[in-house]
Amino acid sequence: MFDIGFFELLLIGIVGLLVLGPERLPKAARTAGLWIGRVKRSVSSIQREITAQLEAEELRQKLAEQQKKLDEGVNRVRRDVENSFNDSSPPPASSEPPRDDTPSHDDRPAGVPDVPSRRPDADASSVDKDSNAR
Repeated sequence: MFDIGFFELLLIGIVGLLVLGPERLPKAARTAGLWIGRVKRSVSSIQREITAQLEAEELRQKLAEQQKKLDEGVNRVRRDVENSFNDSSPPPASSEPPRDDTPSHDDRPAGVPDVPSRRPDADASSVDKDSNAR
């Protein structure tokens, strides 16, 4: 803090001895030492507070960076999940009538007879009811 060498201390001691005298010099030196100690402790305390504030600010910045990275990751995963969900879901209903994908007479290979298709969910009991109703 201060650059005081041996000769400066010797000069201060001689001046203090001449000004204060041998009786009051020890008490003055003790008081000066206490004041210097208080100043050093105050400066040290201020330095610790500044250092703690700087470290806290660095931690806040790191936390903000990590939070930003985490939010980006969550958003990316959310988009991926939504995209995969949208890809696997059936397409939305359109206003166009459904296409009839049954093969036409021209689409069948030669030699295959024209047989009406039977619904797979129709059971035999409904067929029997239709024949009894006739």
